[in-house]
Amino acid sequence: MRILLAILISIHGIIHLFGFLKAFGISEFNAITQPISKPFGIIWLMAFILFLTTLVLFLIQHNGWWMIGILAVLLSQFLIILYWQDAKFGTLINLIIITSILIAYSSYDFKKKINGETVQMLTSSEASKKTIVSEQMITDLPTIVQKWVVNSGILGKELVQNVYLEQDLQMLMKPEQQNWNNAKARQYFTIQPPGFNWTVNLKMNLGLSLVGRDKFENGKGEMTIKLFSLIPIVNSKNSEKINQATLQRYLAEIVWFPSAALSRDITWDPVDDFSARATMEYNGTKGSGVFHFDASGNFKKFVTMRFKDEKDSQPTQWSVLATKTEEIKGIKIPVELKANWKLENGDWTWLKLKITDIAYNTQKIPVPNNPKKP
Repeated sequence: MRILLAILISIHGIIHLFGFLKAFGISEFNAITQPISKPFGIIWLMAFILFLTTLVLFLIQHNGWWMIGILAVLLSQFLIILYWQDAKFGTLINLIIITSILIAYSSYDFKKKINGETVQMLTSSEASKKTIVSEQMITDLPTIVQKWVVNSGILGKELVQNVYLEQDLQMLMKPEQQNWNNAKARQYFTIQPPGFNWTVNLKMNLGLSLVGRDKFENGKGEMTIKLFSLIPIVNSKNSEKINQATLQRYLAEIVWFPSAALSRDITWDPVDDFSARATMEYNGTKGSGVFHFDASGNFKKFVTMRFKDEKDSQPTQWSVLATKTEEIKGIKIPVELKANWKLENGDWTWLKLKITDIAYNTQKIPVPNNPKKP
């Protein structure tokens, strides 16, 4: 798609150059039968220069390409209207370019919004003094949770205050879907207060792309999905069901930063020798789920009753299962997982996830003015 758009901008720009050459008698331009005066020839040249600049900025992926592109299209359409009889078909090309510009601007604006939210979340988190996780700090946890904490390797390490991670994803948007869609995601977590901001870019068939953002902040949840960063498909927020669902997601994902098991917002109750129920309550939102471990204390799965969306009248069993565990940055965590919904006609595995990068207590805060940088 990028190559096709670049070719289209190139050809459209060159056509405007010929308008300049015709005005100054340098070359014939039979596509325009009307005479072009030299003053208007300069305008044709300006349109060419603007399209050329747009092309260069587009190819180097500069965020400002769309601003120059808008000027180029406006000037081009002005000329097309003046020479409508010969140039009217150029309107279609301008429509394609302006649509691409709208999508690019929407993507820029979406990323800028997410980065601003993430900066706010990270700067609002409690910057407590460096605390080392000790055996005394875990004595009140259920035995199997203690074993998980010890097995993860966090004893003697600094208590995690924030997390940054990157993920490769495979997703099925519907239970009947056969082919997996590939996606990449980034996520930031804070522990005090508990929160996360997760963004995903999903590539679909026919060149379609979706962007999404899940957020949990101040005990409230928000889910957004947009086609081409422009057309809203899902926009759910601040309902009791969404708030609880995003809290439960946060709870499940503490397996990537096990020291969060010590959070004052989470209470633990043993279920049996290999599982324990965690209940989290924050700012009026409450949820729980059961963590399952093997005999060595490795995380195996998290199971809870969770709302798929705010239209559900009843929650559905949702589980997250570890399929591969590795030590990263000195901490043993599940690096590959899958998520299931238990439907009436069987399990729907809708997500396969792989951690590709993770950082703890990072100072890597996104810059709102440059959405390309995390």
